[in-house]
Amino acid sequence: MGVRIFTLAKELDMTSKELISFLKTQGHKVSSHMSSIDDPVAKILRDRLKPKAAEAPAEKPKASPAAAKGGESKATGTATRKAPTTAATGKKKKVRRFFPTNEYSSGGPGRFSGKGRRSNRKGGGGDPAQRKKPVEFKAPEKIEVSVPLALKDLSSSLGMKAQVLIKTLFKLGRPVTINDFLDEELILEVCMEIGTEVEFKKKEEDEEELLKTIEGEAGNEEDSISKAPVVTFLGHVDHGKTSLLDKIRETQVTAREHGGITQHLGAYRVDHGDVKVTFIDTPGHKAFTEMRARGANVTDVAVLVVAADDGPMPQTEEAINHARAAEVPIIVAINKIDLASANSQRCKEQLSGLGLNPVDWGGETEMVEVSAQTGEGLDNLLETLSLESEILELKANPQRSALGIVLEAEATTNRGVLTTALIKDGTLKHGDCVLAGACYGRVRDLIVNGSEQVEEAGPSVPVTIVGLNAVPDAGDKLYVLENEKQARQIAETRARNRRELEQAEKSSGKKRSLIDLVEKVGGGETVELNLIIKADVRGSIEALRSSLVGLSTDEVKIEIIHTAVGAVSQEDVQLASASDAVIIGFHVVADDRARAVAEEAGVEIRHYKVIYEVVDDIRAAMEARLAPEEVEEFHGRVEIRQIFRASKLGNIAGCMVKTGKILRNDKIRLIRDGKVIHEGVLASLKRLKDDAKEVKEGFECGIKLKSYEDIKEGDEIEAYTITHKARTLDG
Repeated sequence: MGVRIFTLAKELDMTSKELISFLKTQGHKVSSHMSSIDDPVAKILRDRLKPKAAEAPAEKPKASPAAAKGGESKATGTATRKAPTTAATGKKKKVRRFFPTNEYSSGGPGRFSGKGRRSNRKGGGGDPAQRKKPVEFKAPEKIEVSVPLALKDLSSSLGMKAQVLIKTLFKLGRPVTINDFLDEELILEVCMEIGTEVEFKKKEEDEEELLKTIEGEAGNEEDSISKAPVVTFLGHVDHGKTSLLDKIRETQVTAREHGGITQHLGAYRVDHGDVKVTFIDTPGHKAFTEMRARGANVTDVAVLVVAADDGPMPQTEEAINHARAAEVPIIVAINKIDLASANSQRCKEQLSGLGLNPVDWGGETEMVEVSAQTGEGLDNLLETLSLESEILELKANPQRSALGIVLEAEATTNRGVLTTALIKDGTLKHGDCVLAGACYGRVRDLIVNGSEQVEEAGPSVPVTIVGLNAVPDAGDKLYVLENEKQARQIAETRARNRRELEQAEKSSGKKRSLIDLVEKVGGGETVELNLIIKADVRGSIEALRSSLVGLSTDEVKIEIIHTAVGAVSQEDVQLASASDAVIIGFHVVADDRARAVAEEAGVEIRHYKVIYEVVDDIRAAMEARLAPEEVEEFHGRVEIRQIFRASKLGNIAGCMVKTGKILRNDKIRLIRDGKVIHEGVLASLKRLKDDAKEVKEGFECGIKLKSYEDIKEGDEIEAYTITHKARTLDG
């Protein structure tokens, strides 16, 4: 059954806190007086501590001549205590002390606590001159904490006893216990009382900062090696992407030996001479755009597959936009050159019209003619990819902890969650603790080639991981952390934040809109408002493009990322989701699948029939993005007539409100000899001894400025607020 801490402490004539402290020094994990310990441990404690407890009020030893000579003082009635000796040997016995003797620490001056429970009993206590004097508490100038924060953690940060902190809060009218959690307001109140500046940092920020640190670790440059390029195939339906990939795998014998994962996942590796290439298939562009929408960038090179007989098609243009949005180089594979109707030259001309100029025409885009049926040109394509890889100088450090990205994940009945990830840097090992989005776990198995279990996977290797607690999203970044506890804490925080966000969005019924897109802070830089235009005819597109681009200003720029004739498609929605864009449908509608995907992704599709309605809506969205005009509202002027100096709080100004009023939340200017010497805010505003929200003209008040002490009699304080006025494109 075990014994409760408080029960055993009472039995041993100790406080629960003393017993907990001792147990912790012995390596036992206990948290409170309600914790239990096993009976064998309790027996050992009774054997070790109960006799000591009985000896504590020990009888006064008979004074030896030596003791009477130099150890006693009739004037003071105190005696100098000597170390006990054994009768047999006469040697000094070692007195075991389990607790510190510093009075300011939790142990106190006596053997057990600051209360001196044993040492201050009759006949005890020793010589007061030999006792350590209390250490004077000095509050730190500044602390940095995360909220919510337990009182015991705050006491540790401040370097003061929890009991003292509890008394301080009680005097402030805020009764709390040691295990209570404090909010920002209460922490500020406490720190202001003791004269300590506090800076708050959210735990989520700490966690994300940790991940940024892990991601930014470069390791030893000497350990970096060239890595295999990750290549994504894009293109129009039926232009031969999958067929071309299958042919590459079929013709490369070593690909069967070093394949990455199963075919249906669309990711595998091919050996071409000394160069390995990792291929990712993206049917319908879905995987590529969804990963891009989640902030992932899984590819180093994009291969645009174009059929030589058809030439560029609507989805070809969309694929180009996908690659440009991901900021990756494009290599064009002109497929189906074995057909009689193939016309590679015409295909190159049409691609040039889309901004892809062939290298043999003086452009920058490599274009390779291939055939998925005969295998013609495949070696040339792989050679081009190898050359592009060398130009890009793709490097990775296999010696560091792994960084990866989730390609696909599923839950199975027999093996749990299977997560397929691409290792971008470092090496993932069996037993590593991993974090992926809001999921975590320890790597139990690493699988390549569909069924082959390995102990580790290096850079550019697609691998299936067994061991995560839940199914992560495609595009989630994968990290290796020091321990599972750390990974679990971050995953739980992310999961909680995600649930709260989903709940808030669900309750509000709000989805991504024009206003949502333009509310992002631009940091003083020009912000782009991305649009996708779909219309019934090309002439309408040109008219809309001209009208909308003309609305651009120095602060907000209209960016048309894609235009096409026809209904709004699923691919349009995916591109909008990836680029934070709004879809403008002019005399066209969205098909059922597009509407469903848009609803799921939170993409707004706006339908119009009149051009000026489009212009008016976009104008309103841009005006919402414009930085508002700041308007200052004067409240009152205060004269400082007396300075009160408090050791803990600093300088407090005794003031008279000369004109208007002053509010607790006002901004202030400190004026001396007609010059502004400081601008800031109030730390406190009091009327008599009470906190005040405002003080009007003709009344006295006490003012404490936040983080500023240089105040003098005769200074004036000007109180004001800042209001914001909406701006328009017309000024």
